[in-house]
Amino acid sequence: MDENITKPIYQQIAIDIAGRIASGELQVGRKIHGRSTLAGQYKVSPETIRRSVKLLEDMKIVEVTPGSGITVKSKDEAFKFINKFQNISSMTSLKKDIWKLLEEKNKLDRELKSCIDKFIDYSERFKHSNPFAPIEVEIPHNSHIIGKTIGESNFWHNTGVTIIAIKKDNNIILSPGPYADFQAEDILVMVGDENALERVTKYLNDSY
Repeated sequence: MDENITKPIYQQIAIDIAGRIASGELQVGRKIHGRSTLAGQYKVSPETIRRSVKLLEDMKIVEVTPGSGITVKSKDEAFKFINKFQNISSMTSLKKDIWKLLEEKNKLDRELKSCIDKFIDYSERFKHSNPFAPIEVEIPHNSHIIGKTIGESNFWHNTGVTIIAIKKDNNIILSPGPYADFQAEDILVMVGDENALERVTKYLNDSY
C-alpha cells in the first residue's frame, strides 16, 4: 500500500506563517499583512488565506481583530503548531515504511512457502534417491522438550537435524524461528541425513 499524502494548501500556508513567527521573522505584537496581500504573496485566493488565518487563530498563534487586522500573538504556540505537524508527517512516513516492510515480508513468506512446498513435493517423489528427504516425527506426551522453544532445546545442536516446519493441529508453521515452542502431538517436519530419524526419536524420548 503506497500512500501519497499532501497537506491542503491552506494548511501549508499556515505552517509557513507559523514558521516565520517561530524563527522571529514575524515578531509577537507585529501586524501581518492583510488577507489580500497574503493572497498575492502566496498566489492563492483570499478564501484560502482566510482558512489559513482561521487555523492560526484557533491555535492561538495570531489574533484577528475586525478593522485592525492580524496580529502575531504567540511564538511558543507557533513552535507547538509546527512540531505537531512534524510529528504527523513522521507518523505518516513510518506508516508507509511499515506497510512497505509488511508487503516485503508477505512476499518473502509466500516465496518461502513455495520453496518448501516444492522441496517437500520433490522429496516425496524422489525419496528413495534423496538422502535428505524430510522426515516427520510426532512429539510424545512424555517428551522433555514439551514447553521449551527451539532455541532453549538447542534442537539442532542435539540432533544435527533442521526443523523446516511444525504441524500444530490443522496449522502448519513454516520455517519456525527459535521462539517457536514444542507441545505434545506437534509433528516436526525436518531434514537431515539417513540417521536423522533415529537421533531425533532418541532425543525426544530421552530423559533430561
